[in-house]
Amino acid sequence: MKNFSDLGLCAELVRAVSDKGYDTPSPIQADAIPAVLKRRDVIAAAQTGTGKTAGFTLPMIQILSELDSEKPRRNRPVRALILTPTRELAAQVHESIRTYGVHTRLKSMVVFGGVKINPQIRQLRDGVDILVATPGRLLDLCQQKACRLDEVHMLVLDEADRMLDMGFREDMEDLLGAMKSDHQTLFFSATMNKQVQKLIQKFGNDPQEISIKGQTKTVSTVTQSYYEVRNRSKVEVLTRLLDMDSPRLAVIFCNTKRSVDECTDALTARGYAADKLHGDIGQQARERTTRRFREGKFDLLIATDVAARGLDIDDVEAVFNYDIPQDPEDYVHRIGRTGRAGREGRAVSFVFGRDIYRLQSIERYTKQKITRSKIPTQEEVEGKRADQLFELVQARLEKEVSRSYRHYIDRLLDQGHTATDIASSVFELLRESLGREGEEIIEDRPDYNPNKDRGARRSREKGDDRRGSRGERGGRGDRGDRGDRGDRGDRGRRGDKQGQGKKEAGMATLFVSLGKAAGVRPSDLLGMFYREGKIPDNSVGRIQLFDRHSLVDVDEKVANKLCDALSDSKLRNQRFRIGPDRMG
Repeated sequence: MKNFSDLGLCAELVRAVSDKGYDTPSPIQADAIPAVLKRRDVIAAAQTGTGKTAGFTLPMIQILSELDSEKPRRNRPVRALILTPTRELAAQVHESIRTYGVHTRLKSMVVFGGVKINPQIRQLRDGVDILVATPGRLLDLCQQKACRLDEVHMLVLDEADRMLDMGFREDMEDLLGAMKSDHQTLFFSATMNKQVQKLIQKFGNDPQEISIKGQTKTVSTVTQSYYEVRNRSKVEVLTRLLDMDSPRLAVIFCNTKRSVDECTDALTARGYAADKLHGDIGQQARERTTRRFREGKFDLLIATDVAARGLDIDDVEAVFNYDIPQDPEDYVHRIGRTGRAGREGRAVSFVFGRDIYRLQSIERYTKQKITRSKIPTQEEVEGKRADQLFELVQARLEKEVSRSYRHYIDRLLDQGHTATDIASSVFELLRESLGREGEEIIEDRPDYNPNKDRGARRSREKGDDRRGSRGERGGRGDRGDRGDRGDRGDRGRRGDKQGQGKKEAGMATLFVSLGKAAGVRPSDLLGMFYREGKIPDNSVGRIQLFDRHSLVDVDEKVANKLCDALSDSKLRNQRFRIGPDRMG
């Protein structure tokens, strides 16, 4: 087994790694670090949680230290650049550089959008060796001549696939074009898709490809399962699972900020220590929430995918997909938050109705089976709570028992109560004070059959809705589940197989004249809409892809703005038309 000292790292870096608690490198680190130290361009496909950040930050720190050991002088240009897709990931990478470079004189900083640019400009003028940045903010700094890239010796594209998916291709090419031609380029990514390969061909210089044998898209230490749960039952099922397993730290992913808010409110109302993270929360508040979660100040973090790629916490024991993600790659990155550094983790997904097809798509993508699990009953949860209470009392009895309450017990004994009755009453009171009263859900019914329910729903979609059109006896009260049936009007009119539920109130449908035949993916549309349209987070809803066109639901308040902003844009390097869907 190799040690970090065997990889060619200097004593200062080995000591920094040891201080962090790591003795042996991961496979990606063992292969990447020597290659980077040899000044080779590197392509490394590494899933989250495998230690890829240290795979490029450690050799980068050593190379720069060898180039110049002097303190950075004022106006020193950037010598190493790390590009990341999100603010959260940029902050995590920068923290790693500070941790590993603690025994060096190198100066680093991080820049991203969402905060004032002037303090970043002033800090850059003071001289920086290593700069971690998101593409958009870095391009702004370069255009203001606050940042020079002509002296960059090393460039890292971290999560290159994600940056391309988010619409940063042109920005990345502009930035790479501004650098000296002989710089060292490192491509690190969870997936090496065609877009990443094209970027490598254009800017790579005979790169060494790092291939980890047996690598899969998901970590083998993560147990994956799913539960068939109606929308209105999700909170109850989630709390049952939390009570049964009691994960120390867990991340609960939702697809929209509204779902995040509702889930967080429901959990906190039930007494769980929870907080939330999504795009509408300010940067300082997001950093504070992430820090408190890392420190264990609360147990449950409810988040949108804004946290999926930037949350680097080794102790997350479970990930819950409260909502199934639309893109299988997002699923991989979500569950990559657990099972890190060789630890065991658990990934749980809630599905209902047509969600099962998305789950099947995820299985095909990851080449792994996700097993179906049975929802714990109220009785099973109650039994688990009783067992936990028993263990607490037993642990207390094994210690020195306080005599503070003996006189109360003596009084009860004098009144004729037995010791067994007294203990039983105390247990019951403790259970009531510590436990949460559950609620009955439709899935608890002995005759409930999700397969039968799916069959009935398919019949209704075909127009055979003469009986039971209001669903099971929940009737009109189960309105939250109606979206699971899909938009039958669109299915009948265009044969859509990718539409996700009905169009929400307050949304307008836009027509885009490019579709599957042009290689368009949902991530392409999302990246373009948010990047070039500059619309608020969570303004985009359902995306439907067809062979020759696409339909996208957006907040009706930004629909006209989007059409104007994208009138001269290109998608997949092709011109297109965009406007209101006239057939909607």
